Amino acid sequence: MSPLTLWPATASEQAARIDMLFTGLLVISGAILLLVAGLLLVLCARYRRGSAAPRGDLPDFIRRDVEIGWTAATLFLALFLFWWAGATQLRASDPPAGALEVHVVAKQWMWKTRYPNGAREINALHAPRGEAMRLMMTSQDVIHSFFVPAFRLKQDVLPGRFTEMWFRATKPGEYRLFCAEFCGTDHARMGGTVTVMEPEDFARWVAAQPQEEDLPGEGAALFTALGCSGCHAAASAVHAPVLAGVYGRMVHLADGRTVRADEAYLRDSILQPKRDVVVGYEPIMPSFDGLVDEADLQRLVAYLQSLRGEAAR
Repeated sequence: MSPLTLWPATASEQAARIDMLFTGLLVISGAILLLVAGLLLVLCARYRRGSAAPRGDLPDFIRRDVEIGWTAATLFLALFLFWWAGATQLRASDPPAGALEVHVVAKQWMWKTRYPNGAREINALHAPRGEAMRLMMTSQDVIHSFFVPAFRLKQDVLPGRFTEMWFRATKPGEYRLFCAEFCGTDHARMGGTVTVMEPEDFARWVAAQPQEEDLPGEGAALFTALGCSGCHAAASAVHAPVLAGVYGRMVHLADGRTVRADEAYLRDSILQPKRDVVVGYEPIMPSFDGLVDEADLQRLVAYLQSLRGEAAR
């Protein structure tokens, strides 16, 4: 049994920033509490019943100056705290370029993780110390929430869409993983571990895992099996968008909008192709809703992400 601690382990860059923010809020709140409590005690002692303290009205200019002063101070303090918390949150929302991407699928009541080389785990995640790791997550059933207290990170995992989070672990060790959203009768048992390893140990661990076809490779096979290549191939007679290099590109739509082809756009284009039709093309693509599950969507999106100028096969 682990010893009882008042503060969880700090094992990521984000955790250090969150702890600093929390400590700052605690200090500011404590200072305000001491100030108000001190003034209250002084006033209670000075103006107690029977004391000789003057009890007349305050001059108007004193009342006005005091009110303006504490109102302005409170406003600037609130703006500073908003900026501090917002900057901390925004910094944690954008993964750095080149982050190791791991796909996570939540299901009652387990976490399934998959690495770029095809290695898989259940209720476990391994991460190299000092390297950024990006998690692309979705759920096969209900809402879950990926929560690692030692990283101070929590992200809802939703059915029907992708969510993501990233972290950079700083301390080797084994840390608990929880589901922080009630998801059914065995919600309390939906947990696991995140193991942080030195980079060289992580490389050896990955190499030792049973490896399958990588996710883009499986997506390419599925792309062909579903007949997608019959329309999107460069030599196809059907007038359909070429998908080479589409990921991350700005796409002009028939209704005049311009959107970025991120994971959510690619997913919606597979399930709801008539919603965001590319300018210059007819809305003839059928929906694959009900024909592919969440795992298949991850495979297809990973394949489309991997296309860097070559035609879709």
